[in-house]
Amino acid sequence: MTSSQVPQAILDLIRQLTNKRPRIVAEHILKHGSVTTEELETLYGYKHAPRAARDLREVGIPLETIRVKNADGKTIAAYRFGDVSTIRADRLAGRRSFPKKFKVALINQQGSLCAICRSPYESRYLQIDHRVPYEVIGDPVTTERAIADYMLLCGACNRAKSWSCEHCPNWSEAKNPAICKTCYWATPETYLHVALRNIRRIEMVWDEDEIQLYTKLEEKARSRGEALPAYVKRIIKQHLEDDVDNPPHLPEQAE
Repeated sequence: MTSSQVPQAILDLIRQLTNKRPRIVAEHILKHGSVTTEELETLYGYKHAPRAARDLREVGIPLETIRVKNADGKTIAAYRFGDVSTIRADRLAGRRSFPKKFKVALINQQGSLCAICRSPYESRYLQIDHRVPYEVIGDPVTTERAIADYMLLCGACNRAKSWSCEHCPNWSEAKNPAICKTCYWATPETYLHVALRNIRRIEMVWDEDEIQLYTKLEEKARSRGEALPAYVKRIIKQHLEDDVDNPPHLPEQAE
């Protein structure tokens, strides 16, 4: 597809781009017809190619992923403009920014901590995230946002969520918001699956004075030749079994 063959609706969206990364990706596709994950890294330094592609999708520009061969004959992913009929009305204005007062409202309701790892952070280190990914649900057409539809995440947890969501079948196929709402990455307090996998997660962070405890735990695991997560699981299992064998004594109720 040459630039003269690109639908006008897509060209109009590209002209509205102000952020550097999505504009670079869009202009490369306009010039060459597609862009590979390898080109995104080697030419532009984007090590996380799916994130660069998401930048375009989040402003309403449809992309499709194809498989191509690189110079070494290795199969890699590439992106090109997709079907213009898939442009959604709620994406025509692109992804909306969050006003400062919205973040303040989120902190007042949810606390100044990451919703996944539960670690406290200064406001500037927390990122506002859609509980149901923007790629699936977009932004509301109305001007009002519901605080309950968003969460605050630290950078590490936000990147982990992005990777997990991008590899979920619901992300690439069904795009069913109801499935996302029962996922760990949307509601870590109560969930049925993690990106459609029947697993459970717990995020644990040792901070400040707790570092010594973590160091001792790490040393114990190493001395036993166990990986730290496996060691933690084993001692938790042992603790729970000990509780079953020796239930706590409850005081008798007064007659």
